[in-house]
Amino acid sequence: MLVDSHCHLDQLDLSLFENNMDHVIRRAAEHDVSFMLCVCIDMNHFADVKALAKRYPNVRASVGVHPNETDSPDPSVEELIAMGSDDAIIAIGETGLDYYRTEAATLWQQERFCRHIAAAVHLDKPLIVHTRQARAQTIACLKTEEASRARGVLHCFTEDWTMAKQALDLGFYISFSGILTFKNATEVHEVAKKAPMDRILVETDAPYLAPVPFRGKPNEPAYVKYVAQHLAELRGVSYEEVAAITTENFTRLFRAGPSLV
Repeated sequence: MLVDSHCHLDQLDLSLFENNMDHVIRRAAEHDVSFMLCVCIDMNHFADVKALAKRYPNVRASVGVHPNETDSPDPSVEELIAMGSDDAIIAIGETGLDYYRTEAATLWQQERFCRHIAAAVHLDKPLIVHTRQARAQTIACLKTEEASRARGVLHCFTEDWTMAKQALDLGFYISFSGILTFKNATEVHEVAKKAPMDRILVETDAPYLAPVPFRGKPNEPAYVKYVAQHLAELRGVSYEEVAAITTENFTRLFRAGPSLV
């Protein structure tokens, strides 16, 4: 069995799935995916994300605001704690720093990130961290705000081994998306080979970043199998071993998973 540790079910184009979310869940099961974490990226869609976690026993959700979101209400620490206290919400995020497009607005991103870290620490629920072109600043925020008390995951990892090692030293996990299957993702391949097996997760980030052989097409949770297969090839182990270990890792970090449904 597999866990898609990061997807956005509420963002899927359901016209590709007979306009039925049940079809998405069924296709995932047919590809060994037995559990999914539906990740929130803004407050405008939090109710939808939470509803999916309430509807499907093998789906859980997070609460947070993506660093690139500018049209969403920005919750306080207290509001994040209140929303994150629900049993269906197992993580805080997606949060973090992304200076690829918004480097001029770093202060408000850092303030938002710090609020999410504080909520995660208070709730003792893991952080889902997005980081892009902000390696040093992301690690600095995690250290300053004592994010290691909550732990978490650097999702859709696209950075280098130096940053991965720093995150691992803070107790964080590393999650690989379909980017792992891209031939030119050499830094990501290096991290996938070096990271301890007990700190690795797999994800789709669906509907984005579909893996080879579906690159450029809409992604879905079923395709996390291709990420796991490529990870197995890079590590020189069996697909079954990767599936078992990444599922165990997810269950340990998020205190949820197929064995706890």
